Amino acid sequence: MKHRLITSFLLAVAGFMMAYVPLLAHHGSTAYETTKVLVFKDAMVTKVLWSNPHVVITFDAKDDKGNVEHWNAEAGTPSTLKLSGWSQNSVQAGDMIAVYIYQSKTGNKVGRLSKIVLADGTELKDSALGYAK
Repeated sequence: MKHRLITSFLLAVAGFMMAYVPLLAHHGSTAYETTKVLVFKDAMVTKVLWSNPHVVITFDAKDDKGNVEHWNAEAGTPSTLKLSGWSQNSVQAGDMIAVYIYQSKTGNKVGRLSKIVLADGTELKDSALGYAK
């Protein structure tokens, strides 16, 4: 009886760990400088990765000196972006867009997407941080 109780308890703890530890592992937006939005008006999309856990848009944009820089913008999950009006075909390689991102605190050319503006003026906001003006 005691052995059965201990086994049940250990199985319950293992089940709890399997269900809740992944939720604690998600990094949120703490890796990004969310007080300052970087804006790239004429960004050329080079790649779109539409997959879990985050959609990633890779784009080229010119710096202040006219040099091309390669950037990655991380957005929410595909299912969450769909709820925000996105589709898998909203952005394609070769599209010219405006990109609003919160840059990584490390200074790398990566950021959390706030929103994009398509060539026709359509705004698509990210699910979590898409509130830039």
